[in-house]
Amino acid sequence: MKRKVNKYVIFIVAAFFVGSLFPFAYSGVDSGLDQLKIMVEVMSKIQDSYVEETQPKELITNALYGMVNNLDEFSEFINITNTKRIKEETRGEFGGLGIRLIGKEGELFVVTPLPNSPAYKAGIEPGDEIIQINDKLVKDISSNEAIDMMRGTIGEKVTLVIKRKDKKGTEITKKFTLSKAKIIPQIVYPKMLENKIGYVYVEDFSGHTVEDVRKALEDLKKQDMESLILDLRFNPGGTLDSAIDLAKMFIGENKLIVYTKGRNAAYFKEYKSAKKALYPDLPIILLVNEGSASGSEIVAGALQDHKRALLIGARTFGKGSVQQVSTLEDGSALKLTVAKYYTPLGRMIHRDFKKKGPNTTGGILPDIVVNFDLPTAKSSIVQRTTMIYSPSKKTATTEGKEIKDEQLNRAVELLKARKVLGALNIEEIKAQDAKTEKVKEA
Repeated sequence: MKRKVNKYVIFIVAAFFVGSLFPFAYSGVDSGLDQLKIMVEVMSKIQDSYVEETQPKELITNALYGMVNNLDEFSEFINITNTKRIKEETRGEFGGLGIRLIGKEGELFVVTPLPNSPAYKAGIEPGDEIIQINDKLVKDISSNEAIDMMRGTIGEKVTLVIKRKDKKGTEITKKFTLSKAKIIPQIVYPKMLENKIGYVYVEDFSGHTVEDVRKALEDLKKQDMESLILDLRFNPGGTLDSAIDLAKMFIGENKLIVYTKGRNAAYFKEYKSAKKALYPDLPIILLVNEGSASGSEIVAGALQDHKRALLIGARTFGKGSVQQVSTLEDGSALKLTVAKYYTPLGRMIHRDFKKKGPNTTGGILPDIVVNFDLPTAKSSIVQRTTMIYSPSKKTATTEGKEIKDEQLNRAVELLKARKVLGALNIEEIKAQDAKTEKVKEA
């Protein structure tokens, strides 16, 4: 009887798919219906003969994964758990305790509590080992489960037991009961360099990016910043609005920033700047590399096309496609590629990921190419952005020896050589840089 019920469920699911495809019945869908019959047959055989019992829902979910995830690199079927996490990442905030963690399965160490977070205010220190969360020992649960227990509804209480060494080197345990609060991770890292050069690293584009960049620039301006290095290396993108709003800070006069175009005319959209920019004349060098993608490439393409910034680094990743996320009836979601991004001058940002080699197009090619091995580049940025906060110390610290950053150093050299840039003459700077490099090689 149970087997008959399962086959009935499979039949209903197949009927649903056929019903969904009915509007396309006159455009060659017969072969698709034949394949649906095969799918039903395969599911039936799995139900009858597979060595372990399976559930129709699980088989159908796996079929959805395969159907969507094989369309391209960025379309995907998203289960309910991951849908929740994507929403948190997009907002750029979540309910939690404010702890950066490192470890492996069964071990969890505090890298740093975030400033002004519940963990920081309670006195949790860098290096503390979390050994228990509520009634669960960390060694008995997965890392994802541990993180989920420390995130969630604002105001919800969590009890942590940590292990640390006191001033005498004796190992002690301490218990903390904390209330979850709204956590806004730091993703913008400003710094004042020599010769009144401001530096801002942007880790990604989320709900608070533009607000944080604006605050960083205001602070640097108070320190007499005269030029800016905007670092988008390893920035994977994020929300479209954040990327466009960042470009608007430097581009005004209602200029085109980016446009999208897809198979459906509804997905043709133009995004333009406002009449006035906050920093219309600030000389800018933009750093990009192979890890700069999506929103980073939109900003880079717009600033380059309008000759608003000089780009230094390596060709960007080439992720210039638009994904539309639709919530499904059960709370899962479908992320589907519907269009591609184009720079103001009509360059398609997206590259064909099936093609390899030196002739591969796509991405944004910098004005000045400075190749820099990725592990060293990543280490140099991590060193500047991995701030360690301790309730027992007044100032944040970074650890490790300063790593030489060839791309950043080239940007500093050019800005020092052209202290009064005014309207940035990109071609003149490129020519000057080429001459300098030939002299060095000689």
